[in-house]
Amino acid sequence: MKPEWIAVDWGTSHLRVWAMQGDAALDQAQSDKGMARVGRDGFQTALLELIEGWLGNTPVDVIACGMVGARQGWVEAPYSAVPCPPTPVAPFRVPGTDSRIRAFVVPGLKQTTPPDVMRGEETQIAGFLAHRSNWDGVICLPGTHTKWVQVSANEVISFRTFMTGEMFDLLSGQSVLQHSVGDGWDDAAFAEAAADVLSKPEQLAARLFGLRAADLLQGQDGATAKAQLSGFLIGAELAATRPYWLGQQLAIIGAKGLSDIYAKALQHQGAFVETANSTECTLAGLRHAHNQTRQTA
Repeated sequence: MKPEWIAVDWGTSHLRVWAMQGDAALDQAQSDKGMARVGRDGFQTALLELIEGWLGNTPVDVIACGMVGARQGWVEAPYSAVPCPPTPVAPFRVPGTDSRIRAFVVPGLKQTTPPDVMRGEETQIAGFLAHRSNWDGVICLPGTHTKWVQVSANEVISFRTFMTGEMFDLLSGQSVLQHSVGDGWDDAAFAEAAADVLSKPEQLAARLFGLRAADLLQGQDGATAKAQLSGFLIGAELAATRPYWLGQQLAIIGAKGLSDIYAKALQHQGAFVETANSTECTLAGLRHAHNQTRQTA
């Protein structure tokens, strides 16, 4: 089975590939060889380990997005400055590849004031907009580094990045809170914590230590503490992004579990939220990028 082209989502921790025939995925594979686990000379090897069986004698286009285009990636794909379409230029060609592939990397976006960058999310945004003509509003892309993106007339106007996911991982795994945060979840505790800090973001640091005190003095269970920690951090993020989401058309693109958590927090504040599947948006965006390479070939 030789695909027409190959779609690649190459993040910091994972590598995902799809064998594509037009718009349809014929097969897929993944590994844990994300950018952080691959040396600069190891990207092609990591990719070929997954796609070797799809290759023939004639070269096939490989279209990749994500951290593969970072300074520490396979090749540094220059950023495009906003305001601009999410993928304003054709993907950047990777030189010196195996003769069976022609590899391209989708460039990220940059913002000068305040300084900000994204890699990978621009492809999801392009995929989301591909099926929604004249969509204006705000897109939230939750993750380790959550993006809030203002979109108008098919252009990214501005965006902000929040390290909420990384802060959750650090606090729950490496701070004093690691002794109090456990497995499980409590929807009511999350909603109450998010609303509390959203209304009083200046209390965030105190609310965080309160999780440890509630464990020591009241025996609060780990599931409640986990939900509250998430609620406190997301509540602070929503307080900071209120100008983005208040009264705006709003979409969330991300993994289902995390998207649902953000959606519930926003819905409790009266926001109307549309959710979109991140994989579907990524593939649609990579299809758009593939078409760009064909038009410029």
